[in-house]
Amino acid sequence: MRTHTGEKPYACDICEHRYRTLAHLKLHMRTHTGEKPFVCDTCEYRCVTSSILKRHMHTHTGEKPYACDICEHRYRTLAHLKLHMPTHTGEKPFVCDTCEYRCVTSSILKVHMRTHTGEKPFACDKCEYRFRTSASLTIHIRTHTEERPYACDICEHRYTTLRILKVHMRTHTGEKPFACDKCEYRFSTSASLTIHIRTHTGEKPFACERCDYKCTTSSAIKRHMRTHTGEKPFACDKCEYRCRTSTNLMTHMRTHTGEKPFACDKCGCKFTACSSLNKHRRTHSKPSA
Repeated sequence: MRTHTGEKPYACDICEHRYRTLAHLKLHMRTHTGEKPFVCDTCEYRCVTSSILKRHMHTHTGEKPYACDICEHRYRTLAHLKLHMPTHTGEKPFVCDTCEYRCVTSSILKVHMRTHTGEKPFACDKCEYRFRTSASLTIHIRTHTEERPYACDICEHRYTTLRILKVHMRTHTGEKPFACDKCEYRFSTSASLTIHIRTHTGEKPFACERCDYKCTTSSAIKRHMRTHTGEKPFACDKCEYRCRTSTNLMTHMRTHTGEKPFACDKCGCKFTACSSLNKHRRTHSKPSA
């Protein structure tokens, strides 16, 4: 009857939360004590209830028992299926009062509001990083634990998120679902397509704060900044050589291994770097005396 009356006789003596049943209060108390008695036997994951552990196990088994009756999508939890259903109805009843953003749940709206407030309530206890969502924190924690629960079933690669694993799988399938509408290029990720589009628009959104250099990607600006700072984070483990980029280190390592993967198609000469091959090719194009 308490579901009808709204009565919540069981109160937490640490905070103001109240509950309809003693069982729910006991579960809540674990948020204060930190107790997580249910342990995954595949990874180090721990949680407060057996039902949460059961859902977690689906990340290892790949089981998705909840199916959409309109399309072929399947989900690990009923909550995720309910979130999916509005993609068919188009219903987005929750509206941001700061911008035009609309979404399907109040929890998603709550997370969105943090983009306006700057709130990052989830803190890493190993470093100073903070996050807007608990999911982002969970993924970040794996950079400390080195946990990679998502494994490729074709090769030995493992990843911290299912999303990254899905992108990796395209290296095996050759799938390139993201197509440029200006040329015939296709890409395996939307990020790669976004970067490519800039070759058409000429957009260079990343600017150096010390000189006039501009570029299309954050990684390119990071590499460029090393020309100002002198930083050389890539070190050879065979000698004292250090350099600014992983590509330069790879080229240098060939001086130790003797590898020369770049071959001239005119004379067969081989080189450690593509730039050396291009320079050599000009000797063939020079007019004879």
